[in-house]
Amino acid sequence: MSSDRVRQAYSAMAGVYLERLATMDVVHPDDRRLIERFLTDLGGPVLDLGCGPGHLSAHLHAAGCDVTGLDLVPEFLAHARATYPDVPFLQDSLTALDRPDGSVAGVLSWYSLIHQEPEELDGSLAEVRRVLAPGGALVIGFFEGPVREPFAHRVTTAHRWPVEEMSARLAAHGLAERERLFRGQDGERRPHGAIAAVAV
Repeated sequence: MSSDRVRQAYSAMAGVYLERLATMDVVHPDDRRLIERFLTDLGGPVLDLGCGPGHLSAHLHAAGCDVTGLDLVPEFLAHARATYPDVPFLQDSLTALDRPDGSVAGVLSWYSLIHQEPEELDGSLAEVRRVLAPGGALVIGFFEGPVREPFAHRVTTAHRWPVEEMSARLAAHGLAERERLFRGQDGERRPHGAIAAVAV
């Protein structure tokens, strides 16, 4: 799906999104610990791709990370800049990052690639690997399912991925899994997967 369509869809829903999902209260403690374990104390810059309202960027900043939040949605960036003025937030493509090769120590991609078709995802993972320094860390969160398939997400069409398939996609782009999380359906929350990987 084109980045313009995704940006427009989130801009249209920005008010609802900010009201419901803009704080660390919505982040599961297990996810928080995974993110902290792999993305703090890296000694280099960290990118929060698709940072949305900026709460995860701010959390990493408070933990001492040299983090920059990137997003396509002006409404999210305006909120993030106003709420967390000490954290840099930039409007930038998630598929063509304005960073030199091997210049980044860590990347957080928390549900920021869920709207991409499989071939688009491969391009984005290749871009993540391009900017990561050897040994750099990626933490990616996504909707999990028994098969890869699109579904009607509240904002715009998204995709579910089996954890094993996502791990294999990462490996194909030089991103070796180090840890994974999985949670099944929890009320209205869909099955969730997360993988921490390192650039090899």
